[in-house]
Amino acid sequence: MTTKDTVDLGEFEFLSGESIPSLEVAYETYGEFTGDSAEQRSASDRARPESNAVLICHALTGSSHVARRPDAGGETAGQARAWWGDVVGPGKAIDTTEYYVVCANVPGSCYGTTGPASENPETGEPYGTDFPPVTVGDWTRAQRKLLDELGVGRLHAVVGGSVGGMNVLDWLRRYPDDVERAGAVATAARLDPQCLALDTVARRAITSDPNWNGGHYYGGPEPDDGLARARQIGHVMYLSKSSMARKFGRRSAGRETVREEPPDPAAAFFPYREVESYLDYQAEKFVDRFDANSYLYLTRAMDDFDLSAGYESDADALAAFEGELLILSFTGDWHFTVEQAESLAEAAREADVDVAHHVVESDHGHDAFLVEPEKVGPPLSAFLETGLEGRTITDTTTEGRESSSSETFAPVHTSLFSE
Repeated sequence: MTTKDTVDLGEFEFLSGESIPSLEVAYETYGEFTGDSAEQRSASDRARPESNAVLICHALTGSSHVARRPDAGGETAGQARAWWGDVVGPGKAIDTTEYYVVCANVPGSCYGTTGPASENPETGEPYGTDFPPVTVGDWTRAQRKLLDELGVGRLHAVVGGSVGGMNVLDWLRRYPDDVERAGAVATAARLDPQCLALDTVARRAITSDPNWNGGHYYGGPEPDDGLARARQIGHVMYLSKSSMARKFGRRSAGRETVREEPPDPAAAFFPYREVESYLDYQAEKFVDRFDANSYLYLTRAMDDFDLSAGYESDADALAAFEGELLILSFTGDWHFTVEQAESLAEAAREADVDVAHHVVESDHGHDAFLVEPEKVGPPLSAFLETGLEGRTITDTTTEGRESSSSETFAPVHTSLFSE
């Protein structure tokens, strides 16, 4: 059973204090829901029926199209293929024959949910940069309202990667009683200064494009060059040094692969390298499917997120969560590092949250959580099925001493959830 739809949540006030008269949220569901209803959500009886609902939080430029659909022909929800189709689906790690999976496009995006490119009903024109500032907290609140509309109360799990993992963490501090298990993949409690700097340069590439026009470019030439440069910066952030060396090296793209137009006269003398060709191809594809203003809004939401904001510490922010937390990090990821993930895990331990930090050996960089489903799927599947109870982990900080996951947690490798 699958559903692709849009729901109007009515007037929505953002955390900035600004409001829009109507927030439409595009979402997809997979499977059949069993468990407590939205009405039972606030019940004090902790023995209420267990939910099978799993909320998936997408990454920066993702959509609600998380899994393959039998009725999907051609482009779906702004993306031609399901962005986590090898992890979510019938018989997959997040099995849609067992779980009721919900994925919603976030406010500020351009894949069906209201954002800068949407029509402002008060003017009849696209919002542009008149759209209110958007935060990760607004995403979480919109998701909670959507689940209420769908009749879903407590979640069996909320799972997400990258900024979607930040979305997961926000669920734990904002609605701690609504989540049994949380999977935070390739994420951190906040961005580091290097990533903040690169996001700043990416946004400047957009806003310095002459066609940006203060964000009111709809109906005219669009800031494609600026958006292309911004996406190229993003792709460099998503790859590791080793993966770039393996994929491209310093190789020329070949005589049959040429630039449509050299960027400067001298460039024609030098080889057009495979890494340049890759970045140009990715930029061209992205410009065709995404909105420049949405890129500005969503990167600012990611940059703004700080788990400890409004709390004394990260541990304090997580203290009300009584469920289980699985953190997955990847050794080649310098966007959200293993060290950042371990710092998050340490904060969870300090808050007495049942947590395990699972480190995956990978040289794919940040993209690993999308391109290596065989490494991401098994730990998520086992976690959703049985949680952390009974899992034996290797504590790498104590010379290989093994301990029960209920005793201590530390960075571990792929043996954590192996049979």
